Amino acid sequence: MFISIDDIDINYSEFNSSADKIILLVHGWGARIESLKPIINLLKHDYRVIAVDLPGHGHSSEPKRVFGTEDFSDIIVKFINALALKDINYIGHSFGGKCGIFISSSDKYKSIIKKLVLIDASGIKEDLSDKAKRKVKRFKMLKKIYTFFFGEKNLEKFYKRFGSEDYKNANGIMRNCLVKIVNEDLTDNLSQIEAPTLLLWGEKDSDTPLWMGKMMKDKIKDSRLVVLDGGHYSYLDDIIGVRDNLPKFLED
Repeated sequence: MFISIDDIDINYSEFNSSADKIILLVHGWGARIESLKPIINLLKHDYRVIAVDLPGHGHSSEPKRVFGTEDFSDIIVKFINALALKDINYIGHSFGGKCGIFISSSDKYKSIIKKLVLIDASGIKEDLSDKAKRKVKRFKMLKKIYTFFFGEKNLEKFYKRFGSEDYKNANGIMRNCLVKIVNEDLTDNLSQIEAPTLLLWGEKDSDTPLWMGKMMKDKIKDSRLVVLDGGHYSYLDDIIGVRDNLPKFLED
């Protein structure tokens, strides 16, 4: 199904539309609705489950300008309002979790979220280690050399070879969006979240390491952390752990 939000065609799927309790599922960067199927299948019998493709992901069209976390979150809120959804249980993975942090910490938006589930969520900007700083410096130097010899018009080949996986897979305006959002830190937002929050985190997550989940647990007042046996896609690696904890949190 599609709905137009600010001239962006937003694709979404809905399951068990007659149920009273609502789940909104938001995927991570570079993913789509289909990546959330295990959670959809777990909850769709007891809840009205709505999963959305973020702008520039899945079957949703790209934004016409560079979006940051606030812009993506604003689209989500407008989507919620367009469907007249109330008392939402919000479940976000990775960047979808970061948008959930922004929405649930905003005085303007926080009242629409009843409960918040963050799965391996981004949102805390990690201080670069000396090793990482050297890597960034090397990347910039290589880019400068490559541009000198081959020109800026051939930089796409450089990015495909030396960029991060997300950066390699992003194109055009979505690449600029990615650069913007990875530099946005929502650490200070965490203490403003009032919704009961469940943190599901992969013990071996290398993209948003477990220490980030522990920091979120310390800063979000009414929160609980469950460590799963998996990596950044912990809900795929340990669906049994999700099954044992997620429904109970939503029911309480």
